[in-house]
Amino acid sequence: MKSDNIISNGHSGKLNFDNPVNEIEIREKVVLVGNPNVGKSCIFNFMSGMYVDVSNFPGTTVSITKSNFNGKEIFDTPGIYGVSSFNDEERVAKEIILDSEIIINVVNALHLERDLFLTLQLIDMGKKVSVLLNFADEIKKRKIKIDTQKLSELLGVEIIETSAINKTGLDKIDFAIQNARVGNQELDLHFMLQTLTDKFVPQADALLILEGDEETANNYKLSNGTADQREKIYIGRRNRVNEIVDQVEYEDSKSGEFFNRMGRLSLNPKTGLPILGAILVLVYFFIGDFVSQQIVDFTENTLGKGLFEYNVKSFVANYTPTSIDVSILDHSENVVDLKTFNFPEGKNVNSTLNKEFVEFSKQPGATSDFHYSNPFVRLFFGEFGVITMTITYLLFLLFPLVIGFYFVMAMLEDSGYLPRLATMLDRTFNKIGLNGRAVIPIMLGFGCITMANITTRLLGSEREKSIVTAILQFVIPCSAQLAVITVLLSGAGIKPLLIFVFVIASVLITLSTILNKLLPGESTPLLIDLPIMGFPKLKNVIKKTYYRSWGFMKEAGFWFFIGALAVGIFEITGILKVWQDLLAPLTTTWLKLPKEAANAFVMGMVRRDFGAAGLFDLNLTSMQITVAIITITLFVPCIASFVV
Repeated sequence: MKSDNIISNGHSGKLNFDNPVNEIEIREKVVLVGNPNVGKSCIFNFMSGMYVDVSNFPGTTVSITKSNFNGKEIFDTPGIYGVSSFNDEERVAKEIILDSEIIINVVNALHLERDLFLTLQLIDMGKKVSVLLNFADEIKKRKIKIDTQKLSELLGVEIIETSAINKTGLDKIDFAIQNARVGNQELDLHFMLQTLTDKFVPQADALLILEGDEETANNYKLSNGTADQREKIYIGRRNRVNEIVDQVEYEDSKSGEFFNRMGRLSLNPKTGLPILGAILVLVYFFIGDFVSQQIVDFTENTLGKGLFEYNVKSFVANYTPTSIDVSILDHSENVVDLKTFNFPEGKNVNSTLNKEFVEFSKQPGATSDFHYSNPFVRLFFGEFGVITMTITYLLFLLFPLVIGFYFVMAMLEDSGYLPRLATMLDRTFNKIGLNGRAVIPIMLGFGCITMANITTRLLGSEREKSIVTAILQFVIPCSAQLAVITVLLSGAGIKPLLIFVFVIASVLITLSTILNKLLPGESTPLLIDLPIMGFPKLKNVIKKTYYRSWGFMKEAGFWFFIGALAVGIFEITGILKVWQDLLAPLTTTWLKLPKEAANAFVMGMVRRDFGAAGLFDLNLTSMQITVAIITITLFVPCIASFVV
């Protein structure tokens, strides 16, 4: 085996080979480039046959392998994730790439999202490139489809499917070399490169200088690109990779083709916004009609009030002075019969009256209101009872709504839609000082504002965290509150719904715009992965729904009990009546609401969803419902969310 020495002339970054016939100057240089473990060596061995030269690159212990293939010299480079000078392998690969005429980029089809980052960098360098999509047999086994024709159109280079182990597709390598060409490049990047190419710096070198390659910059006695330039290039390239993968990779089935098309449409605002609208309509009917109207009607009225509250309060009434009002309602909720049962010493003392009460209260349409004389008993089991009201609201009213919301969120997340929603909304969010990633805490805020506040820590800057936190506190209703709002609005008609949406959207835009103008800095670029879209896996959906719903209950339960305790103490001490009287000018005169609406506002300060649930017990007109839910959304702070 023959061994040649490879040397660098230092200034130009070009490679020379001490060779009697100086073959390197008369032969085109073809370089195999790819990430580690993509099968380059197998492909190189196929191309080289028996003739292989192995040398060390000057100043390093890195081996360089070269051979001949159809009259061209071919080089196998070390596996790299990017062209740079951060270590010996990258520096050696960089020098060979810069000195080459043709690059054969070997890509692992199983890790397309990872490997295409290097592919785009090679294309951005202005090199002639062809791509060998290796492990094509493996993606078929895993039922993954890659649209190579579409991938070729998007990259602007030839794509050849290969399997280095089985040697399939390797007979097309010569075709790949002959048809290597400069790929599609971003216009914005060319504007950035122009400042250097105008100084006669080759495009490939200019790109590396902007990306912070100090060694290349020193060769031309220039300064490196700034950190902002480097970040802009890297994030732009990563987002291009995500968009490309989203369009070409999908499950190899009819449903996979459908979701692939849906994924592409979801990224384009012209089609993505109608898709978002359709999804929101489906969510509204699922949560607002099926869950809120049918399931919650059963859990709250039948299980909560009809079984749990009735039996607990009836049991307590056995041992304490109690007055019970029993109303019989028809199908239109009109009172057709009413009786009051007084037990001055408790129900157990008067078995005859107790029997009459039980028979009367068990009739269809019967509702029972228990009034306890003992203030301590009233605190725990009365109208605002710490035990009765809290458990009914939390377990039988809010819990089904929260499960419904997190089930929908898990479906959208596991299908791969949420990252595409963030990408589509990125430009819109940029106008209010955010990037598309902000859609994640905002969407989570519709589940629980307290937990959403925690996720704001994932945002790129303090400025973005401040804007999103303000939006969560003053605009976004949590899942339980939203579900209660949905139930109330579903019976109020379309006009109150439109008014509510318009007011909340106007406040959101105004608040975020003002903060965007006042707070220093600008939004950070969006960097997010786009997984393959497909049917959500039921196991994943159930697991996510369970853990998030359980997390909500653990976090919210404590504050619900605190709120009920506070309101209960206010009620038995008379403070609640004083509070109602103080707010009367606001609630009755200005807001045109019943005096009792103040109770909901007090409860809402502990948990806004708790306060919204309190509106259920008030007999409100459609416009009063609109005013009440706007007030409790915009002007009643959630103390629990401030804790985090």
